[in-house]
Amino acid sequence: MQKALRDLLVELQTWGRENDEREQDRPKKMLNLEPDTAHFISMLMRSSQRKAVLEIGTSNGYSTIWLAWAVSAAGGRVTSLDRNRDKHPLADANLRRAGLRDLVDLRVGDATELVGTLTGPFDAVFFDADRISAPAQLKLLLPKLLPGALILADNALSHPEEIAPYLAAIQAVPEVEHMIVPIGKGVSLAYLDNPVG
Repeated sequence: MQKALRDLLVELQTWGRENDEREQDRPKKMLNLEPDTAHFISMLMRSSQRKAVLEIGTSNGYSTIWLAWAVSAAGGRVTSLDRNRDKHPLADANLRRAGLRDLVDLRVGDATELVGTLTGPFDAVFFDADRISAPAQLKLLLPKLLPGALILADNALSHPEEIAPYLAAIQAVPEVEHMIVPIGKGVSLAYLDNPVG
């Protein structure tokens, strides 16, 4: 990764953390990934040459930049969903600053509704938004995933009660190998052996 891009990511992470410390209103918080988590997920995507990544939870584009950089080497693209219209311009501007805007399809709206309209196929999905809706989104996405797809979710250790239904849903898929990686706030990492549907 070039120094200019790494510096931008440090800037965005610092700004997001400072913003979240000031803001009391949750919709105005950025709630960005921990830097180690973002780096880990990016390395997974890049090393396995993912080309069609779906991100649920764009925020200001911090994690989206990591994902877009990861897929850039393989000529891939990221589709990123977020329901917060106020954050869309932030993500757009930050992706442009990173020189990665052309690799990302930013969509605004209810994630579950948007997931229902997507055709896929995807070779990786990253859940980083509403943990309560994630099981329904997973159900809609399984038929749209390629064999060997990675399915990741953040906050597997930091929000155990909220994410429990999602973890139960992913572990109930017979074709999935699953583990929790104790990095950052905990990453649920699943590998899809065979297509479902």
